[in-house]
Amino acid sequence: MLRGSCLCGDVAFEIDGLATRMSHCHCSMCRKKHGSAFGSFLWVPDAKFRWLRGDEKIRSRESSPGTPRQFCPRCGSSVPGAAYAGVRYVPAGLLDDDPKPGQAEHVFVASKAPWHEIADALPRFDEYPPGFGAGVATVRVTEPAPGVVRGACLCGAVAYEIDAPIEGAIYCCHCSRCRKARAAAHATNLFVPFARFRWLRGEGRIDTYKVPEAERFSQAFCRDCGSPVPRVNPQSASGMAVVPAGSLEDDPGVREGAHIFVKSKAPWYAIHDALPQYSEYRPT
Repeated sequence: MLRGSCLCGDVAFEIDGLATRMSHCHCSMCRKKHGSAFGSFLWVPDAKFRWLRGDEKIRSRESSPGTPRQFCPRCGSSVPGAAYAGVRYVPAGLLDDDPKPGQAEHVFVASKAPWHEIADALPRFDEYPPGFGAGVATVRVTEPAPGVVRGACLCGAVAYEIDAPIEGAIYCCHCSRCRKARAAAHATNLFVPFARFRWLRGEGRIDTYKVPEAERFSQAFCRDCGSPVPRVNPQSASGMAVVPAGSLEDDPGVREGAHIFVKSKAPWYAIHDALPQYSEYRPT
């Protein structure tokens, strides 16, 4: 039995038995919906999937015609959608247990984020695996502009820009809260000084959920599509906006620089790159 839930716990489910297949999707829609380098999905026979609670609360937004993407309206976590051809695709970051998938692959690698490198030896497909149809072309929702890096949520209601050049690195956080918040293998975040960050539109469309028992952990998301968006708190002692790298529409010019909280890493995800790894925060 596998169980999982969203970040706030309002939505929960269970699965009979282990999953047989997992796909890591690098399409721009999955990157925006999860705010991360890619989305990871278990293939689960619908007959083995059951909601435990909260399915009546779920909101949905189409990312393309006929493709609804569902999320918890309280915390913004992506949650399993409706079954397709007898299969339900479950965001693996929500799981509390190890599914031990027998098969895994990378899909939509042709759309991969420029700041992420795939380091493992799993099979790769430019779009869907053979026999699963063609992908849907996506377009950016912000206009390119000189001297700035821009990003947006999946539906385009929320958009922002950052003054270039950007300094620092993108950090991959493997803590259990980040995994559930992003419903992904890990969060990928960029840290930007407030003075270099600006909203273009939609600041009033943002909801924030703070984990009650956490000192500071919270997730900001678009209330229309559930996509993670930058967390900007001018009262924060850090002086930094936390930007989900998956929401970027331009190449930030920086790359992933380290893995943090690897002691909490998902058991189903293996780190194959040579980036520094820290059991919790970086020492600095």
